[in-house]
Amino acid sequence: MAEALISRLLSRGTYTAGEIAVGEPTAARRQFLLETYGVTTCDRNLEALAGADTILVAVKPQIFTHITADLAAIAAARPLVLSIMAGVPLTTLEAAVPQCPVVRAMPNTPATVGAGMTAIAPGQHVTADHMQQAEAIFAAVGAVVTVPEPLMDAVTGLSGSGPGYVAVMIEALIDGGVAVGLPRATAQTLAIQTVLGTATLLQTTDLHPAVLKDRVTSPGGTTIAGIAQLEAAGVRSALIEAVKAACQRSQQLGAS
Repeated sequence: MAEALISRLLSRGTYTAGEIAVGEPTAARRQFLLETYGVTTCDRNLEALAGADTILVAVKPQIFTHITADLAAIAAARPLVLSIMAGVPLTTLEAAVPQCPVVRAMPNTPATVGAGMTAIAPGQHVTADHMQQAEAIFAAVGAVVTVPEPLMDAVTGLSGSGPGYVAVMIEALIDGGVAVGLPRATAQTLAIQTVLGTATLLQTTDLHPAVLKDRVTSPGGTTIAGIAQLEAAGVRSALIEAVKAACQRSQQLGAS
């Protein structure tokens, strides 16, 4: 995710390569980032953080405690701290960087192609200017919405984990196409474009999904026969439960 942000921020001209420094413990990864993007790479976080006015915390939540000392060391400079760690609440983040403006964010994997969805929640020291800066950074990889922090775990369960659910659905559609005789490559093209086209249509027209569903469901037709099977299999309920389960797991990660 951090690489996606770097790539898009550079391509959009939001930052230059000379304005970005990355703390990365793996030598091969540092070399890749240097050669690919021309950014400064450091094997120690403190070196990367020195003099920064904006910091992106892009580590697994389970290892956040390993970098808190580095963050505390630069807190006096009051940089804007952006976190994309799932489940880590603002209270924990703000305790690590006292008095710093902190924005908690949850992007998703389509950010890698500039089609991401990011929700952001401001901490207690965040100003309107800080929010504008955070929005500009995450807008480089897609759409941005602001939500109250108590809803961030719900965001994680829906849009953060959602690409996984959609991938499973697309894979199932492909297998269904193969089951009724389509070559797999053809079924994959049909499934992906159908999902993409449907999402684009809903976004462009602002139609409620139920309205679109009704428009393509004729009496006694093929679509209603398929939808009846989806309802019988509990697909709608399964998706709801998937979002709830992911939300609960996000809450558990934040409590650990």
